[in-house]
Amino acid sequence: MDDYSDKIKILVVDDSDAVRYLLKRFFVDYNFEVITCIDGLEGIQRTVQFRPNIIFLDLMMPNFDGIKMLKVLKVLDEVKHIPVVIISSNTDQKNVLSVIEAGADLVLCKPLSKEAILKTIKEILGEDVLKQERKMDTFSEVENDEIQLQLKKFFIESFAFKKEGILNCIKTKNIPLLKALMHEIKGAGSSVGAKSLTEKSDNLEKILSTNIVDWYAVTLKCEDLILEVDKIETKYNKGN
Repeated sequence: MDDYSDKIKILVVDDSDAVRYLLKRFFVDYNFEVITCIDGLEGIQRTVQFRPNIIFLDLMMPNFDGIKMLKVLKVLDEVKHIPVVIISSNTDQKNVLSVIEAGADLVLCKPLSKEAILKTIKEILGEDVLKQERKMDTFSEVENDEIQLQLKKFFIESFAFKKEGILNCIKTKNIPLLKALMHEIKGAGSSVGAKSLTEKSDNLEKILSTNIVDWYAVTLKCEDLILEVDKIETKYNKGN
């Protein structure tokens, strides 16, 4: 697969920059061509344009979510055959059945592991696509831990920009942008295995969806969320 045009094409649709970073870096190491985008509408456009071999799709995205994208893809004759793998932190039976009924092939649970990702590729595209790469029968805890460390490092480094955005949104009372930031942080929290961060951002997203927003409460909860990220960073730095 040295010819660029012959590479396996993978489309990653996720509003979490941490997840996009992880999967792109991971798949490029296996000589796959990786296309990424941040919402379902762009995902449909990219699918039609690039005709990927497989799509990794986040369910919960603002504006145009994964379920909507999946339903649209399955009525477009030219792309409805493309396998879709759902990435979700909610893998209860009801949720899994609903996405399978909508046309998904598999559901992967966050936080993602190296073993689960490669097992999915093998199951859907076959072992031949990995024939020239390392064996994928077993993976050490060190390898899966390395994925989480890479994600945490990327999340921590990118949070400074998000923090600035959060503080600016509070100052300007920009509800839509702050909700979008909380939604992205919620997804990132699941990806890096920080349950408390996911819960705090989810709670803030719900508060921002009420008819009357209590900005004093929002400010306190945002400060608490920022402190939570500081704890994650401190723990990461101690471990490295």
